[in-house]
Amino acid sequence: MNANFLFYIIIAILIIQFSIDRVLEYLNAKRYNDIIPKELDDVFDKKEYKKSQEYKKVNYKFGWITATFSIVITLSFLIFGGFEWIDSMARSISTNPILNALIFFGIIMIGNDILTTPFSYYKTFVIEEKFGFNRSTKKLFWIDKVKGWLMTIVLGGVILALIIWFFEWSGTNFWIYTWALVAAVSLFMNLFYSRLIVPIFNKQTPLDNGSLKNMIEDYANKVGFEIKNIFVIDGSKRSTKANAYFSGFGKEKRITLFDTLVNDLEEEEIVAVLAHEVGHYKRKHIIYNISISILLTGLTLFILSIFINNPEVSFAIGVSQPSFHAALIGFGILYSPISEITGLVMNFMSRAFEYQADNYAKNTFASKPLISSLKKLSKNSLSNLTPHPAYVFMHYSHPPLIARIRNLKA
Repeated sequence: MNANFLFYIIIAILIIQFSIDRVLEYLNAKRYNDIIPKELDDVFDKKEYKKSQEYKKVNYKFGWITATFSIVITLSFLIFGGFEWIDSMARSISTNPILNALIFFGIIMIGNDILTTPFSYYKTFVIEEKFGFNRSTKKLFWIDKVKGWLMTIVLGGVILALIIWFFEWSGTNFWIYTWALVAAVSLFMNLFYSRLIVPIFNKQTPLDNGSLKNMIEDYANKVGFEIKNIFVIDGSKRSTKANAYFSGFGKEKRITLFDTLVNDLEEEEIVAVLAHEVGHYKRKHIIYNISISILLTGLTLFILSIFINNPEVSFAIGVSQPSFHAALIGFGILYSPISEITGLVMNFMSRAFEYQADNYAKNTFASKPLISSLKKLSKNSLSNLTPHPAYVFMHYSHPPLIARIRNLKA
């Protein structure tokens, strides 16, 4: 395939993906005014439902603006030689392939952040603020930005440098060493994310002694789940939205509850949410997710190794000198339809896992407090109670609330 043909394929992929996403968003938005199912008529009163509809409509319009801006910038870069301009700038600073790639991606990262930060700022301090979700301060917003930049530079820079070094050292066999590196990083992050990364952004404190901790420990003993690490995270300093998650395995496994969750739910409901998280562990969902993710990464890297030395892939994004980093950009776009398909499979599997975790909580604790907790969490986040099935199929990693409740009542 010549570069011109690949260029038009890349343009077509970007436009088709944009169009599909916009159609799905439109179909989903058409259901915002649907009547709430009887099982959910106690989630919102009329005033709250109107607020929920308005929140979804505002986000729908905002999504159109951000998505359109993104596609226009990307297409302009491809059509008017933006990648060639950045590549020439990077080459004028250094001809070393590793430094060249780091500078190339560094300029793209900085430029992208400059362009997108106003949108995230507006989202946080206008939209989320208007509907009562935002708890973040402008100071915290910018501190988070700086911390994110530093993490990207340090972790992303080191990993990218190693990948290019593997390529320079072993040629197309680089994918094997890169796969091993990515697998090791994935396992490390899953084990130690809560211990090493979360504290950079949030404060975690052990759950205080009391009736809630006693209920959790009693449940854990009942189901044979050894639990030593129950933490409460200060999520309320950024948002009123609540969450809970399970991370790690072996001695590093821990359950983290957002302080908003602890404040919004009754103790029995919190234990039900925790029982759901224990269900993920007992059903080995974390191990399955990590294993499948690593296998998919290996497949992607193997396919990348076939195309990375083809100069036409680099030429297709408009650069005049083929390179690993230019080919990586071109391949990323060309491979995205396959990523969409694997993403659909992962979402389907994730939804199945959520049902399994719900069933575990229902069978080992109770369904009623889990149902009431799900309703409260949906109410507090103004979530969409009537999503379009096509949108669910394409984008939801969790089943819709109505589906989960019907499953729990079955």
